[in-house]
Amino acid sequence: MAEFFYGTGRRKHSVARVRLVPGKGDITINKRTMDDYFGLETLKVIVKQPLVATKTEDKYDVIVSVVGGGFTGQAGAIRHGIARALLEADSENYRPILKKAGYLTRDPRMKERKKYGLKAARRAPQFSKR
Repeated sequence: MAEFFYGTGRRKHSVARVRLVPGKGDITINKRTMDDYFGLETLKVIVKQPLVATKTEDKYDVIVSVVGGGFTGQAGAIRHGIARALLEADSENYRPILKKAGYLTRDPRMKERKKYGLKAARRAPQFSKR
């Protein structure tokens, strides 16, 4: 069996399970190519950021299973998962690079819950004096 490195990434409601397999740099997301999965170029750049930072774009094949959220959240989750998997591969060399770039930090921003008496999280019903 081929050796692989595993990492879980999360962002908003998205969860990405990432496997790094030694290879030539193919990125597969939910059994589709990255170009096929993400339409926006910016999302493809976000996904590749940890690999570019550590200069490992053509060293590993990335196999991702991602569920939940929207495309932006999924791209962020994949980036987080790739960064964690790279740590598993070579922690002492990659940790300072990834930490400085902020790819290891789980983005805590979530949707605020709706409160009773309001129409949304902070949106109050329309006010009228009479």
